[in-house]
Amino acid sequence: MMARARHLKKAAIPFLALILAACTVGPDYTRPSITVPVAYKEMEGWKKAEPQDQLPRGSWWEIFNDPKLNELEEQVDISNQNIAAAEAQLRQALAVVKAARAGYFPTLSVGSSTSRSGKENTPPVSSFSIDGTISWELDLWGRVRRTVESSQASAEASAADLENVRLLAHAQLAQLYLQLRTLDTQKQVLDTTTAHYEKFLQLTKNRYGAGVASKADVLQAETQLRSAQSQSIETGIQRSQYEHAIAVLIGKSPSELSIPVSPLDIGPPSIPTEVPSELLERRPDIAAAERSAAAANAQIGVAVAAYYPSLSLSSSGGFQATDIAKWLTWPSAFWVLGPASLHEVIFDAGLRSAQTEQARAAFEARAASYRQAVLAGFQQVEDFLASLRILEHEAEVQALSLTAARQSLEITTNRYMAGLASALDVIVTQNITLGNELANINILGRRMIGSVQLIEALGGGWSAWDRAPADNEGRKH
Repeated sequence: MMARARHLKKAAIPFLALILAACTVGPDYTRPSITVPVAYKEMEGWKKAEPQDQLPRGSWWEIFNDPKLNELEEQVDISNQNIAAAEAQLRQALAVVKAARAGYFPTLSVGSSTSRSGKENTPPVSSFSIDGTISWELDLWGRVRRTVESSQASAEASAADLENVRLLAHAQLAQLYLQLRTLDTQKQVLDTTTAHYEKFLQLTKNRYGAGVASKADVLQAETQLRSAQSQSIETGIQRSQYEHAIAVLIGKSPSELSIPVSPLDIGPPSIPTEVPSELLERRPDIAAAERSAAAANAQIGVAVAAYYPSLSLSSSGGFQATDIAKWLTWPSAFWVLGPASLHEVIFDAGLRSAQTEQARAAFEARAASYRQAVLAGFQQVEDFLASLRILEHEAEVQALSLTAARQSLEITTNRYMAGLASALDVIVTQNITLGNELANINILGRRMIGSVQLIEALGGGWSAWDRAPADNEGRKH
């Protein structure tokens, strides 16, 4: 009976170890709660794009149908140094996951030694040994599991950070490129206007020669011409700066890139929008903030596990002999089972309590940062929806104003040629028309930039469900 009891006791030990190994202390993670609106406020009056898949997933800039922009955007992922740095940080985070997972397994070490000793009047004795030691700290309370959970969530946050850096780089390049093309459009208008002013100046000189116009009329017409020429030249400064910035974004020296002049010949694209709840998965910065909160939550379990005892097992064995010929033979073998060490901290002057409190506060801070990121994301979408909607209405009004200005300039010029209006009347009307031309282009450029900003606020073409897993056992949240 006693033998049977001892047998049952021995069998219960590994069973108890398995039960203990299933314990994981600390709170399980749940995504921080936040109220998500059912619809965007500024969607009222917004023209929804049809079909809904018009925005390409991934290469979202293709929606602008600009081959040169597509060419430049393709170089961003290859040569942009901010993206290269973020990719290196992701690889670092993945290595941390592998290091944490190593805690699941025992550690094996081997060594060998030789020695020779002797005493006076006795022959020396040689000793040869080779041994191996295996040690293992059982993860009874889930400290290793929580560490792996934390490092994996951090790696997923790094993956989302990488996508956010990509999104920012692509969006910045698109905005710079569209601003550059807006300048090209302004210069085209200024050059065309300058040609008209030159004709008007020549007309005024002819009238002055005929005695029907004053010298002041000629000087005013010349001033108008030189002012337009100066504005046209001024656009070259900003254009060069935009071109240089684009070169840096694609990993080139500014001297290596020249972008041909190409005025805008397209209007703002139709951008499909998702319901607000989808923004939580579409925005990489929001996904990164959520994963950081998950990593911080797992660290609470790591801190709590320090309150519980740790159990370490070890065993060693090898070969030892005084004759090298018998060194690796079975009679020279030895083994040691144990020791098994159970360790518990009784007093630490509040260290573990402080560490646990620190971990809980860190999670609360990350959770608050996640909620703030969500709110900021909603705000950005609302801002750009409102901006595009209002700019569309402004463009319609501005187009009417430009049409009226052009008609007024034509009538005033004809009256001047007929001697019914002064040169000053024509110059004033020319100024008004040029101002309306430039305002019209400025609004178009702002609408194009606003389209990029809205796409960026919606997360581009990325989705958290497409996120590369932290390892082969990566999970979606």
